[in-house]
Amino acid sequence: MKLTKFTHACVRLEKEGRVLVLDPGIFSETEQALAGASAVLITHEHADHIDVDAVSGALLANQDLQLFAPDGVAAQLRGKAPGAAERIHTVAAGETFEAAGFVIRSFGGQHALIHPQIPVVANVGYLVDSNVYHPGDSFAIPDGIEVQTLLVPIHAPWNKVGEVVDFVIGVRAPRAFPIHDALLNETGRGLVEGHVTWIGAKYGTEYRHLASGESVDV
Repeated sequence: MKLTKFTHACVRLEKEGRVLVLDPGIFSETEQALAGASAVLITHEHADHIDVDAVSGALLANQDLQLFAPDGVAAQLRGKAPGAAERIHTVAAGETFEAAGFVIRSFGGQHALIHPQIPVVANVGYLVDSNVYHPGDSFAIPDGIEVQTLLVPIHAPWNKVGEVVDFVIGVRAPRAFPIHDALLNETGRGLVEGHVTWIGAKYGTEYRHLASGESVDV
């Protein structure tokens, strides 16, 4: 499949004329990412992972578009776009379903802790076609399956470099690419990616930087 990275956490997957989009948030080029999409997967409710206005607009404009998200996100979108309610599906961890011709498995269940005074929300990671894993805001490692392509949240208010590296080591996918990087400048990006690259390689993971708008076959 073809994988295209957009700014921050948004990724577009294309296969045999079908398009699946994950986490089109407010930092991302949502209109471009959602163009021609057949299905959208949302990991959790935070605005950097879902641009509610853009996504609800896309649901109303495209009568074939399906959306899958945790319960709170699904409920919000049904209220925002009632005409698309039957195409908005609730997902929890531990499920297997099909979206736009892709086979999806869901993992995790909750967002990583930011601070004890900040509520923890639902977060679902998605494994697409037993290949690409998007964890959302979580370091939950899929159990019972070998991930081929790992999307790595390299920077966030809820993580530190050591945890990023341990996530890569724990999953041990043959290849990995960055997500969740919009808050980094080039200096910080180089530092984090440097650690991920050399330590990941010791455990069999080839990490490669992708710029926003760049595509790769996986």
